[in-house]
Amino acid sequence: MEDRMIPNILSIAGSDPSGGAGIQADIKAISAMGGYAMTAITALTVQNTRGVSGVSLCDTGLIADQIAAIRADIDIHAVKIGMLGDAAIIETVTRGIDGLQCPVVLDPVMVAKGGDRLLGELAVDALRAMLPWATVITPNLPEAADLLDWPEATTRSEMVAHARALLDFGPRAVLLKGGHMTGDRSPDLLATREGETWFDAPRSPTRNTHGTGCTYASAIATGLGAGLPLDRAAARAKRYIGAAIASADKLRVGAGHGPVNHFHQMDTPT
Repeated sequence: MEDRMIPNILSIAGSDPSGGAGIQADIKAISAMGGYAMTAITALTVQNTRGVSGVSLCDTGLIADQIAAIRADIDIHAVKIGMLGDAAIIETVTRGIDGLQCPVVLDPVMVAKGGDRLLGELAVDALRAMLPWATVITPNLPEAADLLDWPEATTRSEMVAHARALLDFGPRAVLLKGGHMTGDRSPDLLATREGETWFDAPRSPTRNTHGTGCTYASAIATGLGAGLPLDRAAARAKRYIGAAIASADKLRVGAGHGPVNHFHQMDTPT
């Protein structure tokens, strides 16, 4: 790795005005993990911890111009992709990142924590076509099932089958998040064509998990941008998101699914 101390990470995602997910979560996670955050906004949402009440997708020309402006001036060491919204935006972003010589982390944001759909069902085919551009995709269990048009995985063996099937779409790796499984453990599976690695952690008893997917993917992207191999970047990100969830109840944000504590490392005793 060349002489650079802070990797530049580009997040391409939607905006969450409540600050827990989307671009806002990405900026916090990238910063907390030691990166410099840059953004290209794909959508403006109206939401809080109780749910999403409105979405306005950005003009595709504006999205393309945001990415092009950054590429023309700033070295990009990794890209994190989140909410895309529709097929036209997916195709625009795919063209925008084409030719970049850096890792790409694709978090296939399809449904918000409260159940609101953030990607139209007709756009799923376009998202599948984007997967070969990804170094790693980071779906949760419902998102993986949606991409595959399969029933949702409920066991570890089914998670392995889902991850292997997703590899057939062309990404170099799949990090399948098992947070929707029941039990006192939260298992995540990193699958490549060489094999599988499990990242296991205790489940924290909290409802404040808004933005966990965005945060996790951004943490992985920051590690990759800093030159870590994927398994180490994923392991570091798993520790970070676990601690952010474990300390989420220290925050007092909203009456619904609150955010994780992105800057838990800065907590000091009183």
